[in-house]
Amino acid sequence: MPPQGYHVVRSHIRRNPRPGAKKMSGWMIAALIAGVWLWGQVFGFGEAKSDEPSSPKPSVSAPAAP
Repeated sequence: MPPQGYHVVRSHIRRNPRPGAKKMSGWMIAALIAGVWLWGQVFGFGEAKSDEPSSPKPSVSAPAAP
């Protein structure tokens, strides 16, 4: 017979699971971080938008008309 608080699994003595809040696994934390990153890529994080429209600036200077 195993001691109090233990049980036998395949001829090994294991501790009984403890009641209470379960810890998050590393995979769960990685999934949450990936979800937040994807959310930011798709929807953004409330980027500040300028109210004034930006005027188009030519990339090449126009030649002066004589």
